[in-house]
Amino acid sequence: MTDKIIIIDDEQVIVDITMMILRNKGYEVLGANCAVEGLHLIEQHCPSLVLLDYMMPVMDGMETLKSIRRDFPDVAVIMFTGKGGEEVAVELMKAGASDYVLKPFSNQDLVDRIDNVLRIRRVELLNRELSIERERLIGEIERWNQTLESRVEEKGRELERVQSEIIQAEKLAALGHISAGLAHEIRNPLNSIALFAQILKSVLKDDPESAGYTEKIAREVDRIDGILIKLLDVSKTPRTELSECNLCTVVTQSLDSFEDQISVQNVCVKKQGLDFPLHFVGDPSELELVFNNLFANALYEMKEGGKLGVAAEIEDGQFRIIVSDTGRGIPAEKLREIFDPFFSTKKSGTGFGLSVVLRVVRNHGGRIDVESRQGEGTRFLVQLPRHNRV
Repeated sequence: MTDKIIIIDDEQVIVDITMMILRNKGYEVLGANCAVEGLHLIEQHCPSLVLLDYMMPVMDGMETLKSIRRDFPDVAVIMFTGKGGEEVAVELMKAGASDYVLKPFSNQDLVDRIDNVLRIRRVELLNRELSIERERLIGEIERWNQTLESRVEEKGRELERVQSEIIQAEKLAALGHISAGLAHEIRNPLNSIALFAQILKSVLKDDPESAGYTEKIAREVDRIDGILIKLLDVSKTPRTELSECNLCTVVTQSLDSFEDQISVQNVCVKKQGLDFPLHFVGDPSELELVFNNLFANALYEMKEGGKLGVAAEIEDGQFRIIVSDTGRGIPAEKLREIFDPFFSTKKSGTGFGLSVVLRVVRNHGGRIDVESRQGEGTRFLVQLPRHNRV
């Protein structure tokens, strides 16, 4: 590409001679006799180089040079001057001139200086482009690194979650083997205790106070039996009798069963998306266990009132049921344990409720996540596959 040069000099003869010399060398050249006209040409033609006279009327060369450097920083400038000396040279270079040529000048010296300035300009422009490209590449690498770090963190969290699920599954499997044997071994002596309590009650019927002790024994036997039933619920295998059900109906029916407790505790319920059917293949009675436990836990945390949120939605091929409360929240160090059998934040809890929830959700091909902050409440997210074929 041919470099374009503009000559600005108030002496027309200088403009004509210089244009002739440079055109013979293959340059595209334009000329102007004053600074205003020259600046207009620069704006129109974007030259590579300007040859500028130092001494001009109205707007002199120094003022014009400063204007060019300010408005057209990529344009190189060589000054023509009849005044020699180091002072002038330093002044011009400080103002941004690439070089200066003393009048009168020799043709070859002018051409050599122009070639040298244009060569330096090309190198500077190339260096600038390379610098910009370097910065772009560095920025792109940083973005790649951030993306990679984000993916590694995400995969790490996913791996941690999968590992946690495997551990939970192993715990439930081990619990299944133990609980089946325990239930059998414990229920035999329990039945005997219950039988002897009934016999004692009939023997002590004339002693009301002693007979009352036998009733307490019977109640405790029933309580132990209830714990055994819950223990078996945690680890039992999935049911095979599945049917299509509406998840929103299951959630609503479960919520309705807590209506009196919600009213007594002055809890405000906010429902969202429960009016639309979410058709799902599963066990409605098992799924109701999930939401019974989640609602019971939420209401336990809001005995003095609060907000219970229940929302249903579809996202990424998943049915999502969200149950949230404004209770005390769960300490961060306890979040990993809440699905473990026997773990409970309640003073009188057995620690089986959320283990049952986890078992049912997994048996239906889904997953459950929890978010909680102390003093701000807890949010459970149940995700079930939209096209479930358990």
